[in-house]
Amino acid sequence: MTESLTAQELHARRGRLTVIDVRTPGEYAAGHVPGALNVPLEHLQRALPALRAAAGRGALAIVCASGARSDSACKALDEAGLDALSVTGGTDAWARAGFELERPAGARAVWPMERQVRLAAGSLVLAGLVAGRRRPAARRLSAGVGAGLVFSAVSNTCGMAALLSRLPHNRPADAAAELERTLAALRG
Repeated sequence: MTESLTAQELHARRGRLTVIDVRTPGEYAAGHVPGALNVPLEHLQRALPALRAAAGRGALAIVCASGARSDSACKALDEAGLDALSVTGGTDAWARAGFELERPAGARAVWPMERQVRLAAGSLVLAGLVAGRRRPAARRLSAGVGAGLVFSAVSNTCGMAALLSRLPHNRPADAAAELERTLAALRG
């Protein structure tokens, strides 16, 4: 079972934890817990040796936007033999608690992934319904998106978010170099 901590507990223990933000680089740039290091969820397996080194120096706290991705990351880390704490409510809870978010100078902010998914899903459903007025088979697009959303809720995964995270606005040009710098910092 994933252990968790609140935004207030994270704030109180900030200097004693290594905080890992598992959102996309674009979401991270839009605002993150001060001092958090960005290891996107899709790169977690690659980062395991560096995370293992960081865990040897102290506890890991995993944060995302709302807590769902950090829970997934903690489960994956647990399977790899690493203990980590998931921040309940993520950076959203951090900001609601009145704590400052850090934003890199000159970074371009992007919408949170959940908002991007809502826009894409809603647009596809609407497109399927509008196109279905001329071609009834087009309504299958809306049905497929609806089925995907149900599956996403039941499985607590999101295929659409995985696809959207690969779009250029969610992957800054220097994301690979930044990940390498993060992994080096984690290795100590």
